[in-house]
Amino acid sequence: MLPAPVDLRSDTVTRPTAALRQAMLDAEVGDDVYGEDPTVRRLEAETARLLGKEDALFMPTGCMGNQVAVRLWTHPGEEVALGHQAHSFDWELAGLAALAGVQARPLHTERGVFRVDEVRAALRPAGGFRPACRLLMVENTHNFQGGAVVPLQHLQELRKVALERGARVHLDGARLWNACAASGVAPAAYAGTADSVMVCYSKGLGAPVGSALAGDRALVARAREARKLLGGGMRQVGVLAAPALLALQSHRDRLVEDHARARRLAEGLCRLPGLELPFGLPETNIVFVRVPGRDAQALKAALVLQGVLVGATGPDTLRLLTHLDVDDAGVARVLAAFQRVLAA
Repeated sequence: MLPAPVDLRSDTVTRPTAALRQAMLDAEVGDDVYGEDPTVRRLEAETARLLGKEDALFMPTGCMGNQVAVRLWTHPGEEVALGHQAHSFDWELAGLAALAGVQARPLHTERGVFRVDEVRAALRPAGGFRPACRLLMVENTHNFQGGAVVPLQHLQELRKVALERGARVHLDGARLWNACAASGVAPAAYAGTADSVMVCYSKGLGAPVGSALAGDRALVARAREARKLLGGGMRQVGVLAAPALLALQSHRDRLVEDHARARRLAEGLCRLPGLELPFGLPETNIVFVRVPGRDAQALKAALVLQGVLVGATGPDTLRLLTHLDVDDAGVARVLAAFQRVLAA
């Protein structure tokens, strides 16, 4: 019998551990639309506490959390400033326009860092023929710029500029727990640079489902209505909140293991002929590999035959993520598979 593939397509592919499955089985539940699910309430309270916010709201997905935040901070016909490779710009099906009726103004970022003068110019009030830009979206870690950790000082500077310009800041913290594990910065410190923050439980933490949107109580009350409008009202959802809560409490410290394996993987890959690391060695759990002169889709297909699953993000670029289900033996298998495919 062949071993299971080493799946590096995303850190969302993790399977629930035995403890997470048991938490689902034992979950105390109620109707969350009525606000009566005690497990959800505990998850939301713990998330808000960690992020230093007044309240939090359990969301089915991170995309919904981001889109609800945009809807609440803007009005149709306005603008949102965000990075040119931001998840909400490239990977959320134009939800900014479709769901909130706003226009995206992409700004150049390097490793998730903006040019502050460009942000200041973009966050403009309404006037003449130009729309108001009411919201700045930042991302930490930055997914498609190598899982980069955005420095706290930079986020604080962006917050100051936004305040000066009368704009709000939303933090897409899908992998904020990874940023904290890599930098040693507390979640509340990062979250304190934004008016609202979205965090995921279903990525590095390994929970099967779920994210949260956190902010002040008034924002979260409005977010509950927006979530319902978008079809996100859930009933006995404590069976999903329970593994998310356990993962939040017990899986954050182990993220450094994923980071260490990603670094070992990257170090091994960069020693193979014909491979490049466009972002250098990873800070967190995301490794990008360029294969100049080779077709990424063809390499991806060849790796499948070797029992390795990866993502192709460009004509010659692959993306690999370490996570709860990738151990040291898995890293070794991936390196051996790359070596065989490149030799062929």
